[in-house]
Amino acid sequence: MEFRKYESGAQKRKKKGREQGLIQSQKGAVDRFIVKETQVPSTSVNQSVDPSVLAIDNNGPTCTDPRDGQTEIEDNAEVEEVHIDDNLNTLPAADVNDSFQPDIFDPRYWGSLDPKQIDILAQKGPKRDLSIKKGPKDNYSRRFSALFYTRFLSNGEQCDRDWLVYSKELNRVFCFACKLFTKGHRKGQLANEGCNDWIHLSTRLKEHETSADHVLNMTTWYELRSRLENHQTIDKASQRQLEQEKDHWRKVLFRIVSIVKFLAKHNLAFRGTNNKLYEDSNGNFLGMVEMLAEFDPIIQEHVRRITNEETHAHYLDYKIQNELIHLLASSIRHEIVKKIKSSKYFSVILDCTPNASHQEQMSLIIRYVDSSSSHICIEESFLGFLDVYDTTGQGLFDVLENELKLLELDIDDVRGQGYDNGSNMKGKHQGVQKKLLDVNPRAFYSACGCHSLNLTLCDMAKTCGRAKDFFGIIQRICTTFANSTKKWQVLKDNISGWTLKSVSATRWESRVESVKAIRFQCANIREALLQVAETDNDVLTRSEALGLAKNELGEYEFIVAIVIWYEVLFAVNLVSKNLQAKDMLIDVAIEKVQGLISFFKGTGKLVS
Repeated sequence: MEFRKYESGAQKRKKKGREQGLIQSQKGAVDRFIVKETQVPSTSVNQSVDPSVLAIDNNGPTCTDPRDGQTEIEDNAEVEEVHIDDNLNTLPAADVNDSFQPDIFDPRYWGSLDPKQIDILAQKGPKRDLSIKKGPKDNYSRRFSALFYTRFLSNGEQCDRDWLVYSKELNRVFCFACKLFTKGHRKGQLANEGCNDWIHLSTRLKEHETSADHVLNMTTWYELRSRLENHQTIDKASQRQLEQEKDHWRKVLFRIVSIVKFLAKHNLAFRGTNNKLYEDSNGNFLGMVEMLAEFDPIIQEHVRRITNEETHAHYLDYKIQNELIHLLASSIRHEIVKKIKSSKYFSVILDCTPNASHQEQMSLIIRYVDSSSSHICIEESFLGFLDVYDTTGQGLFDVLENELKLLELDIDDVRGQGYDNGSNMKGKHQGVQKKLLDVNPRAFYSACGCHSLNLTLCDMAKTCGRAKDFFGIIQRICTTFANSTKKWQVLKDNISGWTLKSVSATRWESRVESVKAIRFQCANIREALLQVAETDNDVLTRSEALGLAKNELGEYEFIVAIVIWYEVLFAVNLVSKNLQAKDMLIDVAIEKVQGLISFFKGTGKLVS
């Protein structure tokens, strides 16, 4: 009979233990093949330093020196954890690779640090994850405990092992000082691949912290940390120059941002046809830099470096300008959205118009109650232009809905919507207002009262042929004098009040200004036309001026029409301006419109 030989349970456990140990020992081994060692360029007097380098916090952990010969007690006592505050988790932006930024406080990367990074670690000290009280259990149900951080002396005192670091990823403990400051061959697991022998860890720690190599490395660490904190390192001159450079760049960027804010606030063009300092047509941005260089020593030094080609990082390029504009706009929009969210409910106002490149754009305005200050008021904030490719009601609503999602505003909080009289906007079946009401029935729709009033006046005038003839005469009178400076001077010599204005093609209520100038200066304008007819050499101009003076301005029908139209346009313009006021309330607007209707009917007076 044949018997197959099987491994016993003990053999299987030993084999599994060896496999697990091999796996644990290889964790993080691949990192040294992907982590690139970074180089910190030396700084000379004529070299500039990237201002993106961050300042390092000098508040390192306060630790007790463990260099004494006292024996330790068993590590099963209750201890009070020592909290080490640390705000620096990663390297400064200028000291790391752009594609991969390792955590310099992770022991896995301590074998590939440069001197600058080691100085940062020496000053800040090791970083502990205080949330880890115990590590994962091994095959013998033993594991790491946070109690190992504390050393118990024979006289009852407790001492923090500030050099002891536990890596959660590797499940091992390391000696911070020996891992960083040992020159040549390192002795012991704590200074090399780490120790995970939890059964004998207490003994290993006691042996390690009393060894001569450990005491020497601890001395090196404490001395270097003290020198860094007091700026007494060997390279303190370079360090001082580095701080001066960082301060210089901060001040330069502060002034550049101020220039961008000024130009953007006053809606001024940034660039010209040239983008070089001290050359013609280089734009307002570089012009203000040149002006500041005459008075401000910071910008003066910055310009000197640029002109002498001592630096290539000048932050004056158009790309930097655009980036700063974008950052400022994002910050302003963030503050506006923050106010809108605090007020919760808001209204949307939309309007569409093509830009210079014939791209249809929709402007988005949010109306809300600003309660951010003690003075509560109603605000209307413009949030930008939205590109529109589908001008149907559904297409415009989709653009609005998507933009509200990007702004993290809830469409259910919309309590009002206002548009012009376009069918794709106000349509009760397929318009934007209907699409929004289908989603949120509480979004009350209100058409633009000023726009509706203007369209009413426009349609009213188009139905009357005599009205169109009247405004044609008004435009002809203005054109006659505006054709040349000589004829305009003749007009100025004859009138002393309001000047002639062209008839507006869109804002009908604004035509009151065109009618007003002729209404109250009709005789003077007629005299000016007669002078043009007598003195001008052009036959057509003379004939036009003479015809206007004797026929149009001399007719009884025109005189009556100009009086009536002035009264009508004055009443409409008064109500239109009131409807556009920031503090206009809907009940007041209704009252004024009703007063205007009563005025037209002749049953009441205009509400001023």
